[in-house]
Amino acid sequence: MAGNTEPLSPRAKLAVTAGKAAAAVSRAAGRGSGSVIGGRVALKLDPDLLARLARHLDVVLVSATNGKTTTTRLIAEALRASGPVVSNALGANMPAGITSALAGGSDAKYGVIEVDEKYLAGVARDVTPKAIALLNLSRDQLDRAAETRMLAEKWREGLAGSKALIIANADDPLIVWAASSSANVVWVAAGQEWKDDAWSCPSCGGVMQRPGEDWFCGECGFRRPTPSWALSGDHVLDPHGSAWPIKLQLPGRANKANATTSAAVAAAFGVPPQVALERMYAVQAVAGRYDVVSFLERELRLLLAKNPAGWLETFSLIDPPPTPVIMSVNARGADGTDTSWLWDVDYTRLAGHPLFVLGDRKLDLAVRLEVAGLDFHVCDNLDEAVQMAPPGRIEVIANYTAFQDLRRRVGN
Repeated sequence: MAGNTEPLSPRAKLAVTAGKAAAAVSRAAGRGSGSVIGGRVALKLDPDLLARLARHLDVVLVSATNGKTTTTRLIAEALRASGPVVSNALGANMPAGITSALAGGSDAKYGVIEVDEKYLAGVARDVTPKAIALLNLSRDQLDRAAETRMLAEKWREGLAGSKALIIANADDPLIVWAASSSANVVWVAAGQEWKDDAWSCPSCGGVMQRPGEDWFCGECGFRRPTPSWALSGDHVLDPHGSAWPIKLQLPGRANKANATTSAAVAAAFGVPPQVALERMYAVQAVAGRYDVVSFLERELRLLLAKNPAGWLETFSLIDPPPTPVIMSVNARGADGTDTSWLWDVDYTRLAGHPLFVLGDRKLDLAVRLEVAGLDFHVCDNLDEAVQMAPPGRIEVIANYTAFQDLRRRVGN
């Protein structure tokens, strides 16, 4: 339970020390932060280390297809109003990365942990969270992850009987289905822009009806629950009907939705909405996302989009035409090797923007843009694309490993 300050066993201490040493070697070799290899080494020496490290913490888990890294950062910032926080802020969200993060949190009160969708149930068993935030589910890395309905079912089974408070998006039928097995749920009206994975009822397979913002299954009666928190324009509505202004440096409607969920989570830990939302303003960028950088005497804004729902949200926040847009797509292990998802993205929304394409799978993206009837330039690298782009700030959109490649190139 949280508050238990029982010291780590000699074996656990050895595992933590060995993990930190492995991480340091990885960093010295230029192989990244070392959090994953460090966690793997530590867990090899003590398979129960994650549970031991979380024992003294009030833990909140955050999982979703999109927005979990940003929401984790917003929640962490809000909870710092009440005490020290340890968090996997860089997004290493599988058990090894989470273990590395918690190993540095011996003095923390709260653990705010982003969790990969596939590992949520297992991590929840290990760390006994006080709260779990569930944001959205949509198609992503189908060569690695389960189909969305199967993933929702896995969550539903894994969360059944959990004592955690579930803070869940009432506007996503898959999230509602997953969370409905829990006895203690706070529903948040956070919205759902991408609906193409939620037209069939997760309960019975019937066709979902979607009049306005509502949704329900006409066959089995499964329907949208009544939310107690809601995003309304630029305000968060709390369970008492009070409206609290959202003032973020992060752009877009999706981040207002993330802030709404974060405020609901913070309230569960005793942090009032006004305090939580004011603290969220301090977040300017999240692991490079939304950063504005100078490169080759040009201003670039770096945006991450990993799947169709993420690209849809990103299109809604970029500057209007004729702002130039550079897009980079890879298909390495961390991205998912199947690029068929490109055909689910409505790239016609980029009409009027000068477009530049690069990355390992630039030709896959080029074919997709050709079919969409868009003009574009295929480039060998970022330098070439920037030099070809017309004046003005450049929007740079990339999927996961392509985003990391670009960050390294611009020195971010």
